Amino acid sequence: AGAFLRRSATAVIALLLPVVAWLNLFGGLLTDKSHPGGDLTVASHNVGADNRDPVGTARALARSGADVLALEELAAEARRTYEEELAQAYPHHTVQGTVGLWSRFPLSGTRPVDVAMDAGPLGDAKPAEVKMAYNRGMRTTVTTDQGPLAVYVAHLGSVRVNPRAGLSSGRRDAGAQSLVQAVAAERNERVVLLGDLNGTLDDRAYAGITSRMESAQEAAGAGFGFSWPASFPVVRIDQILVRGVKPESAWVLPATGSDHRPVAARVSW
Repeated sequence: AGAFLRRSATAVIALLLPVVAWLNLFGGLLTDKSHPGGDLTVASHNVGADNRDPVGTARALARSGADVLALEELAAEARRTYEEELAQAYPHHTVQGTVGLWSRFPLSGTRPVDVAMDAGPLGDAKPAEVKMAYNRGMRTTVTTDQGPLAVYVAHLGSVRVNPRAGLSSGRRDAGAQSLVQAVAAERNERVVLLGDLNGTLDDRAYAGITSRMESAQEAAGAGFGFSWPASFPVVRIDQILVRGVKPESAWVLPATGSDHRPVAARVSW
């Protein structure tokens, strides 16, 4: 009997250990940290270059209730579709390469932001118009009813698998550092960063960003907030970070034709 009890206790401990580890990592995500209210709703979606239903995706986003909508991975052949389908809900928009921002409020001070997708001498030698075609970062000012809001949109490089060196995140990490520099230099006290950062915020590559900005999902989210892959999300790589405004709620929107889920948040001044 004693041996049986010892084996049973060992089995129970073996079962509990992964549960405890999982709760330690993700338990805090199970609580609903959202609050009612808010002045502005922002949303972000990597619409997917291979999206076979850009019309349906655009119409779903137009119904999302977002005041400010960031899109990443805009394929050149789908750009007009998004512009036409979103025009009624969003009278103001800008597209900078493969990223864009649609808004119910006027935009100004728009410019591309280098996220280090073309670093090095070869990249430096390329004409600006060539680099703009695949640009993946931008900054603009949204003139809201509460005042100006600086909005950054970014789509960082993905982590690659190198047969010889294993996982390679150099390009993504360089992009994160470029974003840190841009946000650090931003003079507007109210800032929102929207985009596909191709990583979770506990990755040390984002320490420079998370030390300056707050995750809307971590501060005011409900549930896990996972955004990828859309068919069965297991990780959050699509982010909404803020500075100078307060996240009141954050959530994930239903799947579209993309392999990412859209993410949204409501903030107050």
